[in-house]
Amino acid sequence: MLVVIKKNFEEMSAEAAKLIAKLIHHKPDCVLGFATGSTPLGTYKELIRMHKEEGLDFSKVTTFNLDEYVGLPPRHPQSYHYYMWENLFKHINVDKRHVHIPHGMADDVEDFCDWYEQKIEEVGGIDLQVLGIGANGHIAFNEPGSSLGSRTRIKTLDELTKRYNARFFENPEEVPKYAITMGVGTIMDAKHLLLLASGYEKSDAIQATVEGPITALYPATIVQMHRTATIICDEQAASKLSRKYSGYLS
Repeated sequence: MLVVIKKNFEEMSAEAAKLIAKLIHHKPDCVLGFATGSTPLGTYKELIRMHKEEGLDFSKVTTFNLDEYVGLPPRHPQSYHYYMWENLFKHINVDKRHVHIPHGMADDVEDFCDWYEQKIEEVGGIDLQVLGIGANGHIAFNEPGSSLGSRTRIKTLDELTKRYNARFFENPEEVPKYAITMGVGTIMDAKHLLLLASGYEKSDAIQATVEGPITALYPATIVQMHRTATIICDEQAASKLSRKYSGYLS
């Protein structure tokens, strides 16, 4: 596991985008896993700049998103379909036939989850999976207590997660209670994990993920077991790491 500490959000985002672009240049038909939330926005903005100014080509790239709220249609402003198209896909030359985002309105969620796993397998797996991290240690919507071998499935959202996400909705009662999410096992199958974190509010999560014991009560800690994992965070998020000046790259 490599921990890269950058000065601020902008430098963190640029470093992450550079890593993703390097993969696309090396393997134009790579499979990328994307995350949502506020943390990846800077990375996506930089990828858009690279596409428009440097010709970064997404035409052969296949994408899979980590999760989606159950019950939100794709055009809902808080759906992750909407987020991805507004913040990345409509600004680059990705082929919409190669874009995969969990369908929160699926008639049979269990069947859809099986199909999603199958599609990932059919393309040879995910080459690089972008991850954020929740204050409670969740990755995707794998909340505390999630099986570390879990696959794509429906999950009940933790109360802390719902409170955190309530700021995106006009009424806290509108926050969905369930989500479709890649499982921890699904995420760990990716060839490379790229976890991003910014701000003091993520410092406890990063300290636990990097230096704490591996436990299902803090699902992000499983990243320690991945063969190729890169954590890129800013100085604030890295502020509680005990070895940040001796054991990690800054």
